[in-house]
This record gives sequence, C-alpha cells and structure tokens, in this order.
Amino acid sequence: MQFHHHGYVSGDPRVQPAAGVGINRPAELPEEVDVLIVGAGPAGMLAAAQLSQFSNVTTRIVERRPGRLAIGQADGIQTRTVETFQAFGFAERIIAEAYRITETAFWKPDPTDPSRIIRTARTPDDPAEISEFPHLVVNQARVLDYFAEFMANSPARMSPDYGFEFRSVNVEDEGEYPVTVTLLHSSGPHEGQERTVRAKYVVGADGARSKVRESIGCTLAGDQANHAWGVMDVLAVTDFPDIRLKCAIQSGTGGSILLIPREGGHLFRMYVDLGEVDPNNKGAVRSTSIEEIIDKANAILHPYTLDVRNVAWHSVYEVGHRLTDRFDDVLPEDRGTRTPRVFITGDACHTHSAKAGQGMNVSMQDGFNLAWKLGHVLEGRSPESLLSTYSAERQVVAQNLIDFDKKWSTLMAKKPEDFENPSDLEDFYVRTAEFPAGFMTQYGPSVLVAASEHQHLATGFPIGKRFKSAPAVRVADANPVHLGHHATADGRWRIYIFAGPATPQTPQAGTTSPTEQFAEWIANSPESPLAATPVGADPDAWFDVKVIYQQDHTSVDITAIPAVFKPQVGPFQLTNYEKIYATDPNADIFDLRGVDHNGVVVIVRPDQYVANVLPLTATAELAAFFEPLLQRRQPEELSSSALSSADTAPSAPTPSVPANT
Repeated sequence: MQFHHHGYVSGDPRVQPAAGVGINRPAELPEEVDVLIVGAGPAGMLAAAQLSQFSNVTTRIVERRPGRLAIGQADGIQTRTVETFQAFGFAERIIAEAYRITETAFWKPDPTDPSRIIRTARTPDDPAEISEFPHLVVNQARVLDYFAEFMANSPARMSPDYGFEFRSVNVEDEGEYPVTVTLLHSSGPHEGQERTVRAKYVVGADGARSKVRESIGCTLAGDQANHAWGVMDVLAVTDFPDIRLKCAIQSGTGGSILLIPREGGHLFRMYVDLGEVDPNNKGAVRSTSIEEIIDKANAILHPYTLDVRNVAWHSVYEVGHRLTDRFDDVLPEDRGTRTPRVFITGDACHTHSAKAGQGMNVSMQDGFNLAWKLGHVLEGRSPESLLSTYSAERQVVAQNLIDFDKKWSTLMAKKPEDFENPSDLEDFYVRTAEFPAGFMTQYGPSVLVAASEHQHLATGFPIGKRFKSAPAVRVADANPVHLGHHATADGRWRIYIFAGPATPQTPQAGTTSPTEQFAEWIANSPESPLAATPVGADPDAWFDVKVIYQQDHTSVDITAIPAVFKPQVGPFQLTNYEKIYATDPNADIFDLRGVDHNGVVVIVRPDQYVANVLPLTATAELAAFFEPLLQRRQPEELSSSALSSADTAPSAPTPSVPANT
C-alpha cells in the first residue's frame, strides 16, 4: 500500500481523501446520476465499489431492503474471487475470518451394508496449485460489508441508498440523462411514494426475479431439473466425523448431501436431496418443513446422527438452469447502431444450482467486467462502443457456467448404483477443479483482447485469461512480493515490461538496449497510450507501467532505470520506486510463466485479464491495440473532470497541509 505522497498520513491509510462528487456528497438520492445501480447484492456492490474510484462519476446504488443484509444465502468464495478481493484491499482480512476449504471428503454406501455410509476418498481442494489464494466459505453479508467499507473510504464516498424498490425504466433517444427510472420508497417516512431518477446508465443487479430484466424485454430461457434440495445453515451436535470438512455424501437408501462447513468453527450448511419433484404439484416440495429436511439428513447420514440445536436459515429450491438472451437493452437487430444504456448482471442474467458455489462468484465478475468500462466511458477515457463488449464477453461465460453446473448437479443427484465407475463423482471434481475456481474464463479476440499471434512469448499468461501472479523481488527495498498483488482496483490498465537480458546500466552513446528503447517510446512517443493521459495528471494516472528484470535485485542499478519506470507523482512530485522488480531466486517468474528472455510486453485490463502479449519491438502493434480504446484529445480540451481520483487529487493539499490518499 502506498500513501504519504500527498502529505503525511497519521490515520487509516485505506481512507482516501474525498474528491469530486465525494466532496459534500448529498445524503439524499439525487434526481440525476451518471450510473444508477439497482440491487445491493454481490454484483451490484462490486460494481459500485469499482465506480467509487472514479471521483467525477456520480454513481448511486439503490436497494429495496431497509438496511444491510443480515443473513446471506451465498457463502462459497472461489480462489479467483479472493484474487479480486486482493485488488479491493480486503483479501487478508476476509481470509482471517473465513472457513478455508483444503480437502473434500467423499462418502458412499458401505458395499457390505448399503444402509450405512463410509468415507471412500479425500481429495485436496487445489491439487494443481492453480492459485496462491485459498478457497473460502464466508457469509455473503460479510462480503457486502467489505465492499461497503471500500466504497465509503473511496474518493466518491459512496454508500447504498436503502429503501428503494425498482418499478420501471424508460430509455429515450437523446438527452444528457436519457434513462428514466421510477422507484418506490419501500421503507422509511416516504414509504409507498414514487420517486423518479434520471441516469446516463442503469445497471440491474436485482436478482433472479429482476424487474430491470423484465423492463428491457430480456427473458430467461432454460429448464428445470425437477429435482429439489433443502438447504439449511445449522448449529448441531453430531458423531459424523467429517462435520468440519467439505463432503459429498451419497447414501444407499437414496438421497445425497453436500456438506459445507461455515466460518466461525461451529456453523455448517447442508444441501439435502429431497428427490424428484412432481411437475403437477411443485408446491408440495416447496412447503417442506425444516423438520422434514433434518429427518431426511439423518436418514442419509446413517449410521451417524444429527442433533440440530439451532437453525440460522433454511430454504427449499429446485435446480434450474436459465440464461438471458442478452445482458443489455440493445436488441439483436440494433447491434452496431447504438450503444447500450441499461445492463443486467448476476442472477438477473443467469440462474443455476447453488452446489457448485458459482452464483456469487460469477456475479461479482459480471460487475467487475462492466464497472471499469462505465468509468472509462463516463470519464472520457474511452468511446461508448466499449460498453458493447460487456454482453458479448459475459454471456459466453454464463453459458459455460450453466453447462458445467448441469453436469455437476446431475452427478450430485445420481444414485450410487447408477454410476458406471464408483469414483466418477470425485474424478469429475478433481478433473474440473480449475473451472469452479474461476480460472477457465477466457475472453475471445475483440477490441479488448488481441489475437494469439505472440502468445508463444509468454505461454504462462494466456491472452484472454486472468493474469496469473507470480513471485518477484521489488528492487528498491528487496522485498519478495507477488507481482499481481500490486494491481489494485483503481481502473488503470497494467503494462508489464519483462526486460531483455541486458542489466540496466548507464548507456553508452548508441548502445541502448531494447528495454530502454521501449521505455523511451512509451514515455515520449505521441503514439504511446501514455500520451492520452490528461495534462496535469500524474504520469501513471491511466496506465500502471511496471518493469521486471531477469537479474537478481542486487544486480539492478536503480539509478540507471528509465524514468518512465520511476514516475514523479503527487503534489510534491515524489519518485515512485515500487514499479521496478527483479526475479526471485527461488521462483523465477520468467521460467514460471514461460516468458521469452529477449523481452516481452504483457498488457492487462483493469479487471485483471490479459489483453495482449507483444515483443518489445512491437510498438506499432501496441499503439494500434490501444487506438480504438482511447479518446485522444487536444490539451485545450482537457479539464480536471477527466482525471481519476484514484491517482490524482483535484482537492490535493498544499505542501503544508497533509492528507490521506
């Protein structure tokens, strides 16, 4: 974490100074906003948290509940999501309070007595070590709390507007605020009264029964599996030995349980198989009582018993797999003729079973994908056409999720005797581990993702997939760090320069290395993406450029490093030394990630996905990649409203007045 560059900080450095719309932010919901987010669930809260870093974008998030969520239904946090939490600055704290999944136990009928269950396998949760982060279980409400804290501490000083229920949306053809949203006060002194808000963009994050989705004419298409499950969070006394392990339990008498231990050391969740649903009388299974769910769980667990002492929450649901035809308000026949104004995210777009632990995780990635794009467009960094990439990218991911969940939920409901191979369930779990962990998402070629022409130069950074971090050593202070952990959710592009073989040193005339030649180009060429950075902003305000040398950190002469890797930042123009890295002698990032030793440029999007891989000499290709993504303007057209408060401070103090940043 970096601070003090705007003056001495004596308080919590996570609290950034208020800037832009965060200064004197109105407590009441304004009549006009740039972005209105409907629904304060995981997708909506992450989107709001990301947009809170854009201090001159007026974003408000409305929620029909009267206050914070107390008990969340989702609880599984996949490792890709923990990576995302790292970018928002709370991974370490949430890991400390969460339950960590390290193994999964599989229980099946005893071949000698099928009325009893026995443990047949234990598998590590991440056998391939696909991430340095753990797989967690923690209450959804706590996830929302952390995002609320982040946005409250951000320059825009955001907080949810509770007690507003969405009624309708109408999109006009013109005007600065072309989207009109009708809301209803759902609590408080104005309960029952309607309220109208005009917006530039609307994000519907209002769940599976989304009214925003309905308002823009999107429909959920798919099927029901006609199989019901009871789910309960309970405190209980039991003699079942693996009560604190994640378990997939199949009984000989029929029925299965997915057991998920919860945070805190005592609470656990059970998904209890209630069997096939009568399509002519679905109401019967939905009225299943908690006592019936507990009785069913005891039958499946035989010879073990479950004495439930307290029920925190329970529900009954049918497995359903549905996907919307589009994720925004642009009809197929209108694609290319206009850009979207209304978007939907999370459960409003895709529904599936809860047993793969994907709903909250995929929903948050929807919000991450969309929010930085909205921020860039509204700040004037990028053209509106960027927004059309959201639906194109995330709909493919949602379809892949539904295809995976159909296989997993079908296997979980299958009777043991119906498996061709007794180990099919655990084999599938291990074989597909990378998908539910969140690492199989790979965006195809588009304006945001390059083709794979140069992929061979960095095979461990697949284009279109998330940037897989690796160890490095920060040269200035000799600290071993994970390179990707220093990419915060500040809306910036990352440009990683993996240097060629030459050690940085004061060059002789005419002997500059390819790395130094690239540094000169990206710092000074009018074709460089850095040239789009607004006048008056810090040189790294829009692009975070880092260099990684092949040598040991003691061999790198920091005084010879090109200036673009040591930018002068803040009102005091202090040198930022935390962009220069060397290889870790115990884990060489060049070897770990298949990086060509002649030097490579890896471009990473603000949502942590690799956008391009290029040789150091391909400056024309790099310029061409960013050309359609940047709004290049003349200096006289630039104003302070174009600056992002994540990296600049419109209200920066004079040298005698310290402030947080």
